Amino acid sequence: MDHAPPCRSGPLLPARAALPSRTTAVSSAQPLRAIRTVLTVLPVVLLVALLALPVPTDGGAGPGGTPADAFSAVVVGCAVLNAVRGARRPLSRTAAVVLGLPVVGITAAACASSSAATALTGTARYLQVFVLVPAAVLLLIRDARQFRVLAWAFVGLALVQGAIGVHQNLTGTGASYMGADIRAVGTFGPTDVMGMATVVSYGLVAALALAFRPHAPRQRAAALTCAGLLTVPLAVSFSRGAWIATAVACGVVLLLAGARHALRAALAATAAAVVLVAGLGLGSQLLQDRLSSITQVTDAPDQSVTDRYAMWAASVDMWRDHPVTGVGLKGFPEHRDGHASLALSSGSDTAGAGSGFRRQPLLSPHNMYLLVLSEQGLLGLLTLAGGWLALLVCAVRRWARVRDRRGSPVSGTGGPGRPAGRGELDCALLACGLLVWQLADFMYADIGGPSTVLTAVALGACGWWGLRPRAAEGAAHEAGVPHEAGVPHEAGVPQAAPGAR
Repeated sequence: MDHAPPCRSGPLLPARAALPSRTTAVSSAQPLRAIRTVLTVLPVVLLVALLALPVPTDGGAGPGGTPADAFSAVVVGCAVLNAVRGARRPLSRTAAVVLGLPVVGITAAACASSSAATALTGTARYLQVFVLVPAAVLLLIRDARQFRVLAWAFVGLALVQGAIGVHQNLTGTGASYMGADIRAVGTFGPTDVMGMATVVSYGLVAALALAFRPHAPRQRAAALTCAGLLTVPLAVSFSRGAWIATAVACGVVLLLAGARHALRAALAATAAAVVLVAGLGLGSQLLQDRLSSITQVTDAPDQSVTDRYAMWAASVDMWRDHPVTGVGLKGFPEHRDGHASLALSSGSDTAGAGSGFRRQPLLSPHNMYLLVLSEQGLLGLLTLAGGWLALLVCAVRRWARVRDRRGSPVSGTGGPGRPAGRGELDCALLACGLLVWQLADFMYADIGGPSTVLTAVALGACGWWGLRPRAAEGAAHEAGVPHEAGVPHEAGVPQAAPGAR
């Protein structure tokens, strides 16, 4: 009895004294780990931010391209350096096959080109957009937190470009449309009227997907507000293809999210669109005429639709003459006149947005699938479009796993032992939505212009979701959720023994 107090006080005092220093070391290491984790995706975010800069007067068609095109090489270099420092295989076998499949068709089409210089330029562009930049983005994104940072970068860029576009529409400083300079084009200029529409569509789909993030009410409210605001610049872009693709993508996102949440989000977005568009009267009559023209493309097509149909027919005719490898990369303009009908005009008129009148030549069929079919043949279409479909299948399969985890009893507890990916519903919706948007938009557009590099970033982000190996999936944790022991083990930080106080 007399010896009990000394025995209790002796060994416990050093342990209690050492506890604050151990806690301080762990708490100081935690923000450093968070900063290091976010830093890897910053090059991709900077690449997206560069698209807010005004494009050169030649639309980025010069030898140097745009600043975003030049910086994409830096992003690829960062990914290579990151992979070398990690000393591990950078891509899984599935990712290597899906991302490397287009190289087969691109190489074969380059060999079939009549001009070596044209083939080299086309090869570099296709590899940049569909292989190198997507692979780099896939490698630089490490977890769902970084994926959401990139998604919000899409939304931020869309808000900036959309605000500029709405200002152009209201002040009559946009691109020429129906005799008035009211078409919203953002900083992309009248030569790339699809640029702002693409950026705003990406941002709208991203905002709608982020509105379904579990256990984040403030983010959901902010994302839903951004989605409603972005309907205004999308409307005044007067881009029928972007409208159709966005409607299809948003429908898929809402369908995958679930009926109850989908109905709530749809009602809120519709109300915001009605208030902002109909209430403010932003070109309502022109919008109605543009919408009605979608259903009249066969009865009373305008000249732009007639030109598009003529170039589509020319693309199919080129493929019939060169069924396997096509006419070669960048070969459509050279073979266009020999296969097009007399209904094709010499070009399209562009003006406004700080530029004078210009006759823009028709250099592509405005259909990515037919462009690939005519220039790369059946081999190129199967390898390129086949890779996109494979990526979509992988993304949908991972969405199905997230859905199953959300419905399981374990995933509903919210405890530290929950399965990885439980809180990644918004990531799944974003990846599937962007892929569906891109596949639908490629029916009315193709690559070209300053905004093309954003397509590469979007494909890379979707690739991270669909092609991430299961080992990385199991190691990923949602942002802000501690590990089971509170914090990860750090080198040099002593760990308390089980049962130690």
